[in-house]
Amino acid sequence: MPKLRTVAVVAGSALLVRRAMRRRIRTSPLWPMPALEEPVSGRPRSRALRVLVAAREEVAEEVVQLRLEGHDLPRWEPGAHLDLVLPSGLVRQYSLCGDPEDDSSYTVATRLVPDGRGGSREVHEQIRAGMELEVRGPRNRFPLVEAESYVFVAGGIGITPVLPMLRAVPDGVEWRLLYCGRDRASMPFLEDVEELGRDRVTVVEGPADLDGFLADVPEGAAVYCCGPEGLMAAVQERFPRVRLERFAPRTSGGDAFEVELRRSGRTLSVPAGSTVLAAVRAEFPNTLYSCEQGFCGTCQQRVLEGEVDHRDELLTDAERADSMLICVSRARGDRLVLDM
Repeated sequence: MPKLRTVAVVAGSALLVRRAMRRRIRTSPLWPMPALEEPVSGRPRSRALRVLVAAREEVAEEVVQLRLEGHDLPRWEPGAHLDLVLPSGLVRQYSLCGDPEDDSSYTVATRLVPDGRGGSREVHEQIRAGMELEVRGPRNRFPLVEAESYVFVAGGIGITPVLPMLRAVPDGVEWRLLYCGRDRASMPFLEDVEELGRDRVTVVEGPADLDGFLADVPEGAAVYCCGPEGLMAAVQERFPRVRLERFAPRTSGGDAFEVELRRSGRTLSVPAGSTVLAAVRAEFPNTLYSCEQGFCGTCQQRVLEGEVDHRDELLTDAERADSMLICVSRARGDRLVLDM
């Protein structure tokens, strides 16, 4: 009996200790371990793949096409893009413009941007046939939805996500395309586009007449646009329901604010001209990130308090309810609290 009483006392004490620890953790998240759910922070959304650069071809002035070969590559649908990890470690996003049914290769194209952030220059100057590269994805934030008809507007390299869409439009469904560029020599895949339907394609060298092209969009039509920011803004002004594909972050503007890292017990200042990611990495250099453009999702963090000014091109509305990409998004007020 004494042994049974001892066992009962020990078991009861252990139960009380567990309950006390739970109460302590709930009231003081920093002692001695996080009380919050397991964070989503720093989890890449897709596994990395190794591919071979099987071919490199200049398909227009300052536009290079890469054919990337691999085994049993994940399938994709028109509008999808791929993360390309460059030899320097830079990560850039490129629309897939090949055949979605081909599971042995991906095709991407990039225009040289001399005053850009270095990704396109690295592709043009360093990527050669025979090299191995790492890719992630594909992902699709620009899918071809089912519609009664389609209207496409593409500017320059913005034709890359649109080209597979044109090929995928079901027979009998009406579509038309406005394709504009500096001149014909600078417009990639121009012959491919015109072969798909010369009577449906309007090619413009220089500024396009958007008012005329968008004046009679049929009811029930899906409108797509990809190209320079100025072109997309102009189309959106005339047709707010347009579906857009961006590969540059919308990070301009915004006031300074504070961000509290709840699990770490730190409060950091984020200047008006900087990002949450920069402030966090100054304290925690090992914080994971990748594209710094709001596309890849590697820097996604759970938001516990505060209103977010979402500037990414990745998260769904449901995901934005309680998380953010700290490389581009900011606070709408003067404070955010993150599960970090």
